[in-house]
Amino acid sequence: MNILHVCSEFFPLLKTGGLADVMAALPAAQRRLTVDARILLPGFPNIINHVPSKQKVTDLHSFAGNITLYYAVYDTIPLYIIDAPNLYDRPGSPYHDQNKIAYNDNHIRFALLGFVACELAKGCDSFWKPDIVHAHDWHAGLSCAYLAANNYPAKCVFTIHNIAFPGMFSPHHLRELWLPDSFYNIDGLEFYGQISFLKAALYYANHSTTVSPTYAQEILNPRYSHGFDGLLQQRYHEHRFSGILNQVDENIWAPDKDPLITQPYSVRNLRDKIKNKQALQQELGLPLLQGSPLFTIVSRMSYQKGLDMVLEILPKMMDAGLQFVILGQGDPHLEHAFSQLAYKYPNNMRAIIGYTEPESHRFIAGADILMVPSRFEPCGLTQLYAQKYGTLPLVRRTGGLADTVTDCSLEAMATNQATGFVFNESTIHDLGNAIHRSLILWKTQRKWRQLQKSAMTKDFSWNTTAQSYISLYNEILHKG
Repeated sequence: MNILHVCSEFFPLLKTGGLADVMAALPAAQRRLTVDARILLPGFPNIINHVPSKQKVTDLHSFAGNITLYYAVYDTIPLYIIDAPNLYDRPGSPYHDQNKIAYNDNHIRFALLGFVACELAKGCDSFWKPDIVHAHDWHAGLSCAYLAANNYPAKCVFTIHNIAFPGMFSPHHLRELWLPDSFYNIDGLEFYGQISFLKAALYYANHSTTVSPTYAQEILNPRYSHGFDGLLQQRYHEHRFSGILNQVDENIWAPDKDPLITQPYSVRNLRDKIKNKQALQQELGLPLLQGSPLFTIVSRMSYQKGLDMVLEILPKMMDAGLQFVILGQGDPHLEHAFSQLAYKYPNNMRAIIGYTEPESHRFIAGADILMVPSRFEPCGLTQLYAQKYGTLPLVRRTGGLADTVTDCSLEAMATNQATGFVFNESTIHDLGNAIHRSLILWKTQRKWRQLQKSAMTKDFSWNTTAQSYISLYNEILHKG
């Protein structure tokens, strides 16, 4: 079976969020199960300049002009890379400039990704052709529309990694993208008077998924659907929508062999974890306080992540003598607010605005508690990483957080199933209670160690998820 994954990021070459981690891990896990999984990527500088031994596949004529398609292998994963420097060779992130303003030709930049996916399905590489095109998030959403416009030369699966980003553009761009005028209607790309790349994918895909079972159920509800509940409910009743849980790449996130942390450790020598806490405190210039837990957040800074609630509760935590460190970037208002609080509490708090992969490993290994108080969370990966590292997650019961963290209730503790602290509502009251419960458990280090061991031994390997997708592909192909 030949599978083409279509996406905009790939770890370690280019990462702005969890999508890159998934795209590095899922195709690799599928290849271990004898599926020929490959990835199509835009030729952003971090990708095209760091892949060795590229081979030219073909030149293509497109609405974006003439482009070249390359093939390469990176760490056992076959990649197709679109070389279009006028579209992709730019400073800033893949999606916006250095001032965080979205590029005004993003409709062209990411429609091209879908267009080339369809060309591969039509056989532009004479040596390989996908049976399934698996598109990820809105950036790849038009893959499904181009396949539909060409009578489906391959079947298509679409995965929502975050429905809050619908990929919206003016309808006058439709003809620019070489799509039929008839596609612009409610049964197609039209979404509240605009083109939505995500709507196109949900409408034209043979099957859509999202990255956790609970999130799949949540976005059937208007409260979480961002306007897509009607279409999603239709696809759900047609058995064309489901949730498949993301997992952890244990080749990268494993505390016993992690070269990015100060002191490797495992569930068998868990006491060595404290050396990472001390190293993080020293790195950030915090007192070497060991008598209370060190809280951390490693996150994109946004309202979705519930960080405004954390800002409200932090002064009480700081006044109680607790330590808190945050690593992330995003909303300038939140960046400024956390920086101001860190300035106010120099002995208790640090805010590192930005993100690097080594820092994220050091923060997660060095902390005792990882806070993920999201208002909604399609899956979340940091809480999975934290559990592998014995850093107990404190999360809201939503989406993938609900699917991956088991609260330390008496029953769960008695059966060694508990892995963290879970609260129900996006309120200061519920968040405060969860923090309070974590402090109570901290006082009984024997129980704390029990919780850590349960978290560290939980199975979050990609094999199960890879097999679930393969079963889905087979089902789609056998439908004819």
